[in-house]
Formats: sequence, C-alpha cells, structure tokens
Amino acid sequence: MESRNPVLSRPDVWSPNGGQTTYPTYAQPAGQMPGQGSAPQYDQYGQPVHYAQQPVTQQAPGVMTLDDVVLKTGILFAILAASAAATWLLVPDALLYPALIVSSIAGFVTVLFVSLRRKVQPAFVFLYALVEGVFIGAISKIFESLYTGIVGQAILATFVAAGVTLAAYKFLKIRVTPMFQRVVMIATISFAVLLLVNFVFAMFGAGLGIRTIGSGAGLLAIAVSAIAVVLAVLNLILDFDHIQRGIEMRAPAEQSWVAAFGLMVTMVWLYVELLRILSYFRD
Repeated sequence: MESRNPVLSRPDVWSPNGGQTTYPTYAQPAGQMPGQGSAPQYDQYGQPVHYAQQPVTQQAPGVMTLDDVVLKTGILFAILAASAAATWLLVPDALLYPALIVSSIAGFVTVLFVSLRRKVQPAFVFLYALVEGVFIGAISKIFESLYTGIVGQAILATFVAAGVTLAAYKFLKIRVTPMFQRVVMIATISFAVLLLVNFVFAMFGAGLGIRTIGSGAGLLAIAVSAIAVVLAVLNLILDFDHIQRGIEMRAPAEQSWVAAFGLMVTMVWLYVELLRILSYFRD
C-alpha cells in the first residue's frame, strides 16, 4: 500500500513480509558436482537434472514497531526542545526575526529533501529537528514578548489536541479511506499554495489579510487559522493511520524514522497555528 502522506510516502514503506526478499538460487544435488560423478539424473519430464532450486530468504534488519516509533519521536522532540531553548536564551532580540526567516526556509527545504528521498537518512531528520527548534524558539519568544503566557497555553493546547485526536482515532475507530486521504491532501496542498501566494503579495506590501497576529485580526484571518488547525488535526489522523498500517504490515525498521519525522512536521504546524489563533483573543 502506498501512503498518500507526502512525508510518509515511500513506494517500499509497507512491505507485507517485513522487508524479507526471496531469491531463487541453485545448488548441485548432494554428493554430485555438475557434469561430474555418476550418470545424469532425469526429472519426471525426462529432462536431465543438474541443479535443484532452493529458496534462500534474506532477512531485513528488523521491522517497524510502536515502541521504536515512540522512541525515535521522543529523540526528535528532545533535539527540537534543546534547540528551541538555546535559541530562546542565546539569540539576541535583534536577531530573532532573521533567525525566524532563515530557519523557516531551511526547515521547508529539509522537509522536501527528506520527503522526496527514497531511502531514509536519519542525519537529515536530526537536522530538521535542530533547524525547526531554532524556528520554534524564535517565534515563541516573539509571541511571548507580545503576549505573556501565550507560549505555555499553545504548548498545552497542542498536546491536548494531539492526545484527543489519538484517542478519537483509537476508540472511535475512525476509518481512513482513500477518499478521506485524497480530500485531506488536496485541502492541505491548496492551503499551502494560498499561504505562498499571500507571502508573495505581502513582499510587495499587498497582503491578502489572511495572516496576522493580535486582537486586531479580522474574521477572514480567524477563519483561515481555524481551517489550518482543522487541517493539522486531520493530518495527525493520517499520520496515526499510516503508522498503524506500517506496524501491521511489518514495514522495515528504518521507516520508524519517517513516521517520527511526519509526526514532528504535523505537530510543529499545529503548534504554530494554535499560537497564532490564541493571539487573536489576547490584548
């Protein structure tokens, strides 16, 4: 099964035999070298037999497990938290906006690089966590300087939203159908294109008014942020479903890094959107 998630999508992710590959090989009959020894043997069709097919199974290093996904996700979030804390404490206020811009661009490029590569490279996953930590640290400090206490509220809201989503997926048995996947992915890509267009217009001083911060935000900005939060939650459901399917189908162990990476991308997006929407209701 091929994933519809752009981060988790790999043609070889969900291997039904856990990464085992069977190749035909040939071995001479016991006690006899090809073309040597006793008279040739014949099969039931009268053909001479010199070799017998014997399947040889090559075992993959391991398979994807829930414990492995949880461990790798914890490692990535620890790196992100350490990088964010260092940015918060060490980067001067005058450099927060440059750090925010550079890290956001670097994070976007890293996401594309990791998502498009066929083989997982944990080093680049670590790099994303490190770069995104700079982004989170910078944007959090900027918002906290404007609205005291908002960062703690956004962090709590993010983990509550993720926990409720996981519980709903598990206990309400939400079915992720191909149609559900297509709708979420099309909506997510459309939203990303809208933000890109708004960014280009904003560079020329003609923003569309859909992205702002503070209580002065209009209904359009609030609606766009609310849609973004809903899309992030729906992408979390896709992440949980892909992880469950990967574990059930015994995907290769290296795909645990892809799963952890996908979760981090979605969680960061959810946090930033909640941070923004909370600011709309603060003086």
